[in-house]
Amino acid sequence: MARFEDKSVSVSSQLSLFARNFFRYPAMLGSIIPSSPFLVNDVLSQVNWERAKVMVEYGPGVGTITQEILKRMRPDGVLAAIELNPEFVSFLREKIVDQRLRVVHGSASDAKRVLADLNLVRADYIISGIPYSLIPDPTRQEILQQAREMLSPDGTLLVYQFTDAVLPYLRSSFGSVQQGFQWLNILPARIFHCTP
Repeated sequence: MARFEDKSVSVSSQLSLFARNFFRYPAMLGSIIPSSPFLVNDVLSQVNWERAKVMVEYGPGVGTITQEILKRMRPDGVLAAIELNPEFVSFLREKIVDQRLRVVHGSASDAKRVLADLNLVRADYIISGIPYSLIPDPTRQEILQQAREMLSPDGTLLVYQFTDAVLPYLRSSFGSVQQGFQWLNILPARIFHCTP
């Protein structure tokens, strides 16, 4: 069971760390505050938890979705959380204690290598909130191509964004792309459900 190592870690400390990093690296985060519970629940309601043995999260930030994944994930599952920001990596490694969690300092564009380094062959689900509209085109294409290659044949990529700029790239990489919308997030968010 996932737990915070230090119970004094509060939502306010997560928000403070997130906001400080937004002002330092706005293109890395894309939003000034973490995802709302409404958005988290909408994204995670699309996961079949019985078959979600290997999950990958791109850009876990301060762990808002990470913690909820771990609450719902099966006991023998693995969650590889790939984070580019070293402050967030340290925060996650120090504060979330769960033997199923692997926090990796790196880019989503290196996700296939990360999975191989963890001796994992395929992902059942990839959850991504990284700001694709702010990522250079070749890198964006590489991330999505690798995501498709990493997924099991019945796997799913779940993407949440504040714009639909990523939609043409999703459609060119995945056989099926369904869209949803969460109005109660700040900012309202689009949710894309992509399968090979």
